[in-house]
Amino acid sequence: MIPAMATATQWIEGARPRTLPNAIAPVVVAVGAAAAMADTGAAAATAATTDATVTWWKAPVALIVALALIVGVNYSNDYSDGIRGTDDERVGPLRLVGSGAATPGSVRAAALVCFALAAVAGLVLAVTTAWWLVVVGAVCIAGAWFYTGGTKPYGYSGFGEIAVFVFFGLVAVCGTQFVLTGRVDLTGLACAVAVGSFSSAVLVANNIRDIPSDTESGKITLAVRLGDPRSRGLHAALLLVPFVVSVLLVLQTPWSLLGLVAFPLAWKANAPVRARAHGLALIPALRDTGLAMLVWSVATAVGLVLG
Repeated sequence: MIPAMATATQWIEGARPRTLPNAIAPVVVAVGAAAAMADTGAAAATAATTDATVTWWKAPVALIVALALIVGVNYSNDYSDGIRGTDDERVGPLRLVGSGAATPGSVRAAALVCFALAAVAGLVLAVTTAWWLVVVGAVCIAGAWFYTGGTKPYGYSGFGEIAVFVFFGLVAVCGTQFVLTGRVDLTGLACAVAVGSFSSAVLVANNIRDIPSDTESGKITLAVRLGDPRSRGLHAALLLVPFVVSVLLVLQTPWSLLGLVAFPLAWKANAPVRARAHGLALIPALRDTGLAMLVWSVATAVGLVLG
């Protein structure tokens, strides 16, 4: 029997909209870091020749790259996990291939369209900034595909959290600041570490929920390697990092403490994890971790601009 065509609602759910903060947050906080760099550069330029220019039109283009990559990796994971049977007994939101709502080929095509959109937008940034960014973009797309794709996906070997930290933390924040200003400073790097920690915490919460099904299917995530108790401790530790960064950024401006407004959300996000919740009861941890990341990024960006 030919599977029914997935509905628009199912395609949207398959794109995993709750993960979008992983794409939006790094661009937002990078804009704040770029603005802070511009202010510092402008002050220095009164006595020297420091270039304080920020190319603001590149910010929405960088956001397109980030959003296309996150949706692309979600569809790619849906496809790769679906054809391997990893999602057959999955607990959580809809998976298009695993549920039979869409054919593997159509989900793979959706992933490739998203990667193509990210590549085109990224090429615009590379042409107008630095050609070596083409290599960075290619590595990002390859990282997105081979997370669960290919014959030896690194997401099945416990390297997913590291990849998320690098791609949606270091690369996304520092890359955005670079295309906006032409350089990266310590403020941007600190923000990248914070956002990368948040993003990794989202994946840790997801993988804690999936420990039973991943173990059975042979998907050896970091949570499977660490075990349930230590993975829950890791989630708490990762959520603490951004607030340490907020305190350290006082060296840039006291307004950086605005980032602490996200702490109650982070505490709420960790609540199901520290309460030893399992299965569907852990879904709020994913949602609230992403929300805490977005609020921290917006508040920190505002603080850096005000500073």
